[in-house]
Amino acid sequence: MRVVLISGASSGIGRATALLLSQQGYRVYGTSRQPNQALPFPLLQLDVTDDESVQACVETVLNQAGRIDVLINNAGIALGGAVEEATADDAKRLFETNLFGVIRLTNAVLPYLRQQQRGHILNLSSLAGIIGVPYLGLYAASKHALEGYSESLRYELRGFNIAVSLIEPGDIRTGITNQPPSQTITDYADFRQRTEHIHIHNVQHGPPPEAVAGVILKALGDRHPRLRYTITQGSEGWVPWMKRLLPDRWIEWLVRQTYQLDE
Repeated sequence: MRVVLISGASSGIGRATALLLSQQGYRVYGTSRQPNQALPFPLLQLDVTDDESVQACVETVLNQAGRIDVLINNAGIALGGAVEEATADDAKRLFETNLFGVIRLTNAVLPYLRQQQRGHILNLSSLAGIIGVPYLGLYAASKHALEGYSESLRYELRGFNIAVSLIEPGDIRTGITNQPPSQTITDYADFRQRTEHIHIHNVQHGPPPEAVAGVILKALGDRHPRLRYTITQGSEGWVPWMKRLLPDRWIEWLVRQTYQLDE
C-alpha cells in the first residue's frame, strides 16, 4: 500500500484526489492550515509557508505510516488584478505558497524518498504555467516558475528512481478565488472587470475537480510517468499545442481576442 501526502486537501482538487486515492487503496494523508473537518482520511495541520509546520507534518506521517511514497504538492493561492496593481509584498505572499511552499515540502520529503530509492512527486501547475494570462499575471508567473523547478528536479531525481510530474489543469470548477491586489489603478478598471467575468464564467463551466483527481490516479499508475499531464476542456485543449507551434504574435492575438482586450 503506497503512502500519499497531499497538501491542501480540505477542498477542491486536493480533497477530490485524496478521496479517490483512498477509495483505490492508497493510504492517504491530507493537510490543511485548519484541519477541522471530518473526512474519510487523516487531515493533518500544515502551513507550507512555515518550516516548522512542514517538518512536523512530515514527521507525523513517517511516525504513523513508516514511509512516504507519493507527494502531491497541491496547496496554492491565486491573485487577480493587473500586474502593476500588485505590490512586491503581494507577489512574495503568492510565491511563498505556490513556489517556496512546494520547495519547502519537497525538500522535507526528499531525504526519505532517496533513501527508499523510489517515489513520485506531483506538482499542481496550471495552463497558466504554459501561457501568460491577463489579470492573473503573477499567478501565471508562479506557475511558470513551478514548471521550470519541476522539470529541473525531474532531471536530478531520475537517478534515484524518483519521478516528477506536473499536473496542468485549465479552468476547474473549484472554490478557489482570486485574491484582489493591494491597490487598484483606475486605468485598468474596465479591462479588469471584463477579464474577471470571463475567468469566473470559465471556472463555473469547467470540469469538476474529480476530473483532475482521475488524471492524478492515472499518473500514479503509469509505469513510466510523464513530465506533464494536462486537463483541459473545449478550446483550452489547444493551448499546449499553440504554445509549441504558433508564432508569438498569433498567440498574443488569440489571447487578446479570448479576453476581449481589444474591444
